[in-house]
Amino acid sequence: MARMTPVQFLRPQVAQELDASRPGWRETGFVCHDDLSAARRAHVERMLTEERGGLTALDREVIDSIGQRVTLTSDTEVAFSEQLSFGERMADRMAVFGGSWTFILAFMGVLVVWIGFNASALFMAGRFDPYPFILLNLALSCIAALQAPLIMMSQRRQEAKDRLRAENDYRVNLKAELEIRRLHEKLDHLLIRQWERLAEIQQVQLEIMEEIARPGRSG
Repeated sequence: MARMTPVQFLRPQVAQELDASRPGWRETGFVCHDDLSAARRAHVERMLTEERGGLTALDREVIDSIGQRVTLTSDTEVAFSEQLSFGERMADRMAVFGGSWTFILAFMGVLVVWIGFNASALFMAGRFDPYPFILLNLALSCIAALQAPLIMMSQRRQEAKDRLRAENDYRVNLKAELEIRRLHEKLDHLLIRQWERLAEIQQVQLEIMEEIARPGRSG
């Protein structure tokens, strides 16, 4: 059985959408949940279109989630890591290691040993890269040539991760803003209806008092 909502509980903005899409719906006194969700979606879509001049794919995704009553929060780290290939994971790990103090200290140690071994007079017979250390310059150039693309690949994926996180934050913030607006509209609608009922009650009380105070009334 479809869930039904009384007409008097609907906000005026949603009721106007139902008037446009389903004329005569007020005669039943109720509206089903599916029609109500469609009217809410149409109202939000119309409101955002008037404010922004158009809707993006993210905006439509948020609007759909409001009608379906689903959550939008997701773990972007897990979603992004699932899309990485083995080579991309290795590139990230190498980029992280290349920017750590472990790599810096180890690399400095290798340079000191290399230069000390090849510059010391004690190892004249075993030197393989005498001053000006041409082999060392070649090794450093090769390391720099490989490290630069790895860092660029890691930065590019970090940008994609930040973009995914920003999209997720945008969806969550937009839905929260729309839900807060809807709550404000509901509160305003309830307050207006409460004042209308109080006015009706006061009018009935005044009529009763006038009837009691009317002359010639029998005891």
